[in-house]
Amino acid sequence: MRTLIELYDERPIENVLGTEVFHPEETILLCPPEVESARGLQESLRHYFAHRGCTVRITVVQVSLLNAAKVEKTLKSVIGTHPDCAIDISGGTDASLFAAGAVSAMTDVAVYTYSRRKNAFFEIRNAPFARNLPCEVRLDAESCFLMAGGRLLPGRLDNRELRRRLPMIDRLFSVFRKYRKEWNRQISYLQQISSAEPGKLRAGGKRTMKADHGMVTVDPGLLRDLEAKKLILDLEIGEDEVRFRFPDELIRFWLRDIGAVLELQVYRACLTAGCFDDVVLSAIVNWEGGTNQRDAVTNEIDVMAVRGIQPVFISCKTSEIRTEALNELAILRDRFGGKGSRAIIVTSANATRSRSLMRMRASELGIEVAEWGDLPTERLAALLRGDREEAKLPHGGS
Repeated sequence: MRTLIELYDERPIENVLGTEVFHPEETILLCPPEVESARGLQESLRHYFAHRGCTVRITVVQVSLLNAAKVEKTLKSVIGTHPDCAIDISGGTDASLFAAGAVSAMTDVAVYTYSRRKNAFFEIRNAPFARNLPCEVRLDAESCFLMAGGRLLPGRLDNRELRRRLPMIDRLFSVFRKYRKEWNRQISYLQQISSAEPGKLRAGGKRTMKADHGMVTVDPGLLRDLEAKKLILDLEIGEDEVRFRFPDELIRFWLRDIGAVLELQVYRACLTAGCFDDVVLSAIVNWEGGTNQRDAVTNEIDVMAVRGIQPVFISCKTSEIRTEALNELAILRDRFGGKGSRAIIVTSANATRSRSLMRMRASELGIEVAEWGDLPTERLAALLRGDREEAKLPHGGS
């Protein structure tokens, strides 16, 4: 097979998987005119395949996939000039699939499909190369955005450095567990007595400061526990003031950002799960595929993990989960993952009211919810793996 004919699908993976596996010289994508410009779609796919190291010529042919007669005519035209070709019917509309079946019956062109449930390719007609073929493609986070026309931008943290800091993340979360109920206010206090400027690691100030829309008094026990875990150094607690030093700028960032500890715990649990091919903390996506955030539509995904070809989008909240957060997460998942991808929202907040309505809305959107009881590392890792029975079992401390 030298040419692969793809029927455009809203699930991005359906548009690229056949090319990734079978390596045709050219991929012709039949795409409805309303999706976007042919040139824009071609460029996004070229970026994707270049990133994946796959050499292929991309051609986009615009045709309404709701009009079976037009699709049939287009397919006949393409097949007439590309004799050694195959049609991938994994994606597309019912009308386009009907047209592909009619053309196959008239021309004996090869036809195959991909089963998401079985994660394998199957021959429909004259395609022995796709007969019961398991899909072994492994994606990274950047690939998931590129295939949908987006671009992964540098996040707030260096993920390579984070992997070397896993024991420190464990120590930070153990302190957080002890002081969870007052964590947000205490971090607001630390923000007031420290600087985010490069190189400024020393912190100090009055024991009571204006922060978090009011006055906050530092908890000496929290500071002593942070020092015991080597998360702050040279601690001095006086009658009216406290002073200490951050070990480095990364830990200073962790202790000045209210949500960092939860995001770090989820990141660590993803690695502990042992099933993901890529895990990224602070995944910033440019929806338009550009390389910077200026004048672009961007979103930050707190943690993103990829297992084979399945992306998992994770949002972390230290507050109650609001409908707006669920809607935003669902939109990101649908845009850059589509059917088969997962969305998980995690909260460490105390339940201040019944969460039944929130859980109902999350269920309607296909979003999994993890609450405080799910956050010990092994339990959370089981939830992330999709092992619901293991996630329900009691576990020891994190």
